[in-house]
Amino acid sequence: MTQFSLLDLVPVVEGGTVAGALANAADLARHAESVGFNRYWVAEHHGMAGIASAATAVVIAHVAAATKTIRVGAGGIMLPNHAPLQIAEQFGTLDALFPGRIDLGLGRAPGSDQRVARAIRRTLDTDPNAFPNDVVELQSYFADDGRTGIAATPGAGAKPQMWILGSSTFGAQLAAILGLPYAFASHFAPDSLDQAMHIYRRDFRPSAQLDRPYAMAGFNVFAADTREEAAFLASSQQQQFVALRTGNPGKMKPPVHGYRESLPPMHAAILDQVLSCTAVGTRDDIAAGIAAFVNRTGINEVMLTSSIYDHAARKHSIAIAADAMRDEVRVAA
Repeated sequence: MTQFSLLDLVPVVEGGTVAGALANAADLARHAESVGFNRYWVAEHHGMAGIASAATAVVIAHVAAATKTIRVGAGGIMLPNHAPLQIAEQFGTLDALFPGRIDLGLGRAPGSDQRVARAIRRTLDTDPNAFPNDVVELQSYFADDGRTGIAATPGAGAKPQMWILGSSTFGAQLAAILGLPYAFASHFAPDSLDQAMHIYRRDFRPSAQLDRPYAMAGFNVFAADTREEAAFLASSQQQQFVALRTGNPGKMKPPVHGYRESLPPMHAAILDQVLSCTAVGTRDDIAAGIAAFVNRTGINEVMLTSSIYDHAARKHSIAIAADAMRDEVRVAA
């Protein structure tokens, strides 16, 4: 049976504040919990005025404290920005506070530009083995197996659910070798999705955490009572992607009628490519889009994103998606 979860970039909207974005995150997570989502993730990004989840572990604690049963975690922590011991301590603390509910997704991109990355870590390790070595070191701290010679406190003996994230085949290979669950960022980088899933399943080696492959992939949803309203709501994220790709990122802008049609052909083509894993429309449109995506990929879990300017409209979109997903689950069962 396919599971469904939610990725939230904790958007700061034009006219809004970081405090408001964080309050909305807690409210959105409670809402996702109430309509049956499996987990809620936030992602580490730095130097971006429109994203309030840079202090990712702090945001996770804020959201986990506001909810009761939903799994809460990072999708992900950008490990090159951190010493593995620090992440072991942070997520060991979260696991102690919210046992059995914390996820730790790990990515190898900095989640920022090179200038910000240097400000975070000071030096950038270009060794291709740096990320795999850091993941193994982090596993050692949680296992408390003595290989590092250091006991992480908190951290030793903690059991956050560890994931490898990726938007290329590299992460798929690493997740397969380590026997970890794998999440692919197809909600904004869909090109290598099918190849990555094939490699992950083909090369998977059972581990103490996982005896068989478990894969998740990102999928954008913009749902409303009419197709026209859904297309209108989707334009805020479309504006964000165009702004990012043209070097002008900022806070999330209000939706604009006819935005996609107003773009020059080159920008429209870029938008169609990066957002190809997307469903826009009514409940039936969303149900069909999710079902086609699951059938194509064979994934175990869908990580939905629904980046919408208006918070009430975003909650409504998620509720519609949850109702549509229940159909998909019944069909799969």
